Amino acid sequence: MNEICEFIKKCGTYYLATVDADGQARVRPFGTINIFEDKLYIQTGKVKNVSKQIQANPKVELCCFNGQEWLRLAGELVRDDRIEAKEAMLESYPNLKAMYSASDDNTEVLYFKNAVATISSFTAAPKVVKF
Repeated sequence: MNEICEFIKKCGTYYLATVDADGQARVRPFGTINIFEDKLYIQTGKVKNVSKQIQANPKVELCCFNGQEWLRLAGELVRDDRIEAKEAMLESYPNLKAMYSASDDNTEVLYFKNAVATISSFTAAPKVVKF
């Protein structure tokens, strides 16, 4: 999981796919990734459509590319409303503190469960990591 987190961090931006209520796939850029208590977390706001889509269907996939290899991470996202989890994310991304607070009703952190990450390239066999 640490290798997966570092790969995503080095890419800077990853793209998260969800499904809306009509079954339409929705993809948007994200930039937050953090390990807290041996779980891989992302962050968003509860007022956003992406949050509503995740709560309705927690199965997501993210994808990022470092110029030579790409990573796809599929799994389910689970909301963690604990202040400690939110604080850990905000400490890792202090620029978010201008928009979010660990104690507000909007900040949302979610961790992956049943995750399968695949690192691929055009020149090597895919590497699969499950957590």
